[in-house]
Amino acid sequence: MGNLSRNGEYERKTKETDIFVNLELDGQGINQIDTEVSFLNHMLTLFAVHSLCNLRVKASGDMEIDDHHTVEDIGICLGEAIKMALGTKKGINRYGSAIIPMDEALARVVIDLSSRPYLVYEVDVPMEKIGTLTTENIKEFFQALANHAGITVHIDLLRGENSHHIIEAVFKAFARAFRAAVTLEPDMDGVWSSKGEL
Repeated sequence: MGNLSRNGEYERKTKETDIFVNLELDGQGINQIDTEVSFLNHMLTLFAVHSLCNLRVKASGDMEIDDHHTVEDIGICLGEAIKMALGTKKGINRYGSAIIPMDEALARVVIDLSSRPYLVYEVDVPMEKIGTLTTENIKEFFQALANHAGITVHIDLLRGENSHHIIEAVFKAFARAFRAAVTLEPDMDGVWSSKGEL
């Protein structure tokens, strides 16, 4: 029997970070995001709104060093919450894709909830930082999420010049692709795999 409520919760406390994540797959996009990385707050809010997942995130970390540990560990915790919420993955669509514009930026994300963690990340962000977020850590976030959720994610920037627009397009595309992948397929009794399990 899978997780009928399709909720996941994960807490991680280390010498570097203290993070709590609660995720409801079947929500309305309600969110309460409180990290010390303001731009990531904005991106996680977009993820919740565009995936229709309810999401709570509370995170603090060693920001006096930099944002790396905090951003990566939020990815770890969100990945674990996703894995818990999906349970046996019974009845899910499994695959999802989205191509989303944000002004001049255009991002494509393709997801397979496969239990095979893999990330392809072809995104060039011109600016090194947006606020307190180091933009190269966006890749670290998605790598940690893919590893801990056990999903395959391909993220490609098709075009874009403005760093804010690029990252926003990526997160919205990820959210829409994720929503498609976790949606329950009425005609699927088991899991969508010739092996009989994911």
